[in-house]
Amino acid sequence: METQEKPGRDTLRHRLVDAAERRIAEQGLAGLKARQVTADAGCALGALYNAFDDLDDLVLHVNARTLDRLAAAFDDARRGGEDAEETMAVLARTYVRFALENRMLWSAVFALALPEGRSAPDWYVVRYRALIDQIVGPLATLRPDLSPDQLQLRARTLFAAVHGVVGLFLDARFLAVPQDRITPEVAALVKAMTRGLSAAD
Repeated sequence: METQEKPGRDTLRHRLVDAAERRIAEQGLAGLKARQVTADAGCALGALYNAFDDLDDLVLHVNARTLDRLAAAFDDARRGGEDAEETMAVLARTYVRFALENRMLWSAVFALALPEGRSAPDWYVVRYRALIDQIVGPLATLRPDLSPDQLQLRARTLFAAVHGVVGLFLDARFLAVPQDRITPEVAALVKAMTRGLSAAD
């Protein structure tokens, strides 16, 4: 009688991330259950904990994929010939489009709350930094007087401002901008902030 060969650890991890990604995309992070994920991946429940530290660790890997996809979308959207203000606008439009097209997966990036005393690993944090670095480049052109630390802080402020508009909509908050106005309103916000940045202290 033939026996089914157990998948290697890398293959198992990939299958589990695929399964968790599909579940999150369809149901959101709140509905993610370990037993469902392992059933979808075709493995035993214990296999998840052999491949990952726990369910949070698995979600971090799903979120890392999402962040990598956004970074790739930024790269694809930038043609290389834009001035600094236009680059900011391109990044903002891309962010809005990506978030709206990947609502559940993008919300999961910000919804995951690690237990107290546990920090995100370096391999994960570096993905956030890569996104911020995309803003730092054009921002440095607009504000050559700022130090590297100040540029990082200002870039995070810009990111947070745009994310706030998008996040309120994704969370269906009563102050949310209507969907058909998100892109133009974000464009206006970025334009105002970049113009102010070119002259502000």
